[in-house]
Amino acid sequence: MNLNNQTWVTEFLLLGLSDDPQTQLLLIILFLGVYLGTVLGSLLLIYLVLTDSHLHTPMYFFLFHLSLADLGVSTTIVPQALFHMLTRKKAISFMGCAAQLFFTLHFGSTQCSLLAVMSYDRYLAICDPMHYSLIMTGRLCGYLALVCWVCGIVASSVDTVFTLGLPYHGDNRIAHFFCDVPVILTLASGDTHKAEIAIFFMGVVILLTPVSLILVSYGFIIVTVIRMKTTSGRLKAFSTCGSHLLVVILFYGTLISSFMTPKTLREQMKQVAVFFVVINPMLNPIIYSLRNKEVKRAFKNAINRK
Repeated sequence: MNLNNQTWVTEFLLLGLSDDPQTQLLLIILFLGVYLGTVLGSLLLIYLVLTDSHLHTPMYFFLFHLSLADLGVSTTIVPQALFHMLTRKKAISFMGCAAQLFFTLHFGSTQCSLLAVMSYDRYLAICDPMHYSLIMTGRLCGYLALVCWVCGIVASSVDTVFTLGLPYHGDNRIAHFFCDVPVILTLASGDTHKAEIAIFFMGVVILLTPVSLILVSYGFIIVTVIRMKTTSGRLKAFSTCGSHLLVVILFYGTLISSFMTPKTLREQMKQVAVFFVVINPMLNPIIYSLRNKEVKRAFKNAINRK
């Protein structure tokens, strides 16, 4: 047997998005600009929700946690990718890869749960406004947020353990710009069948359950809005969930695209991943800021206080 095939992998080589110097320069500019936009946008939303009393409502409470998750996903991946592009150092330690994989999955899974909880919040606000304040209490909101973060920990722990618990010998080249489950599994030296089943099962739980709740919630919302007698009532109802619906479409649209992309089309997988883990976190604060009068008012009040 070849000696290389007997050597345990202690580090991985992230091959990145491109070897072309000009393309890498454009990617550095793009990643740096988007990351700064994500950090500034997320921190601004977090600050406004914490400091403005008008934003102390369930919807903005969950938006606060969504901004934390956006910031977490971006910070877990983008600085590492920028470091590799700037220094041309492609290596990441086995434990570093495990940490990146865990936190990426953790924040991503938490986002899935938070978007489902936010859809339930919008359902209550539009379909049952009389009991909304009685149901969505501060205690319930806290419990729901805690459940979202715990679900993220459980899902990421299962996927990370089953992925990196496999034996890895010889080839350590990851055809990606960050540690991602499908690409890492292709390097495993042992049988990946059990790991793929466990990861698939966890994906069904953490993806299909929130999606089902979102679809049911918006189904009831659409029926309720159609039954409204006034146009102004319909517009007000749609305005309260428009930003959330747009974020859901972007998030799950890119997520589903990444899963539907064949593993043989690695370049397309990487392009979808750029939108999902780099650009999406920047878009969420922009969507909620530009389409929300309360956030705009809170921003103006914050400037005036200065």
